[in-house]
Amino acid sequence: MIDQEMTADMAETDEPWFTPENSTLGDRLAGAREAAGMTRAELARRMGLKLSTIDKWEDDLAEPRANRLQMLSGLLGVSLTWLLTAEGDGPGPSDEPLGDDLRKVLSEMRQVRTDLLREAERIGQLEKRLRSLLKEPAA
Repeated sequence: MIDQEMTADMAETDEPWFTPENSTLGDRLAGAREAAGMTRAELARRMGLKLSTIDKWEDDLAEPRANRLQMLSGLLGVSLTWLLTAEGDGPGPSDEPLGDDLRKVLSEMRQVRTDLLREAERIGQLEKRLRSLLKEPAA
């Protein structure tokens, strides 16, 4: 009986169930991914991750590390602040149709940015290894 009353009350309001105030990181990630026209599998491939990782993030069972959040924001075209707090630059309006050529160029640009971020992370790791090797006494 209570469920029917709640459903009726919810049906009478014009407010959307998804608002910045009640969205989770997983909700925003899924929304941004959908607005970018990507499937979970495609996002996982572009990030170099397993599909199960994206599933856990979107289902709020796990959270991405800071470096992955930065990659996600670039790949999905949203600000890091929006992903974390729902404030700032979120997904663009979905009612604007994009031509196939424009969508391909945007997709490729996002992929290049993701690749650059991944390589920048790799350079940082190599620099740390080099520093530690330079500090070791020669044998």
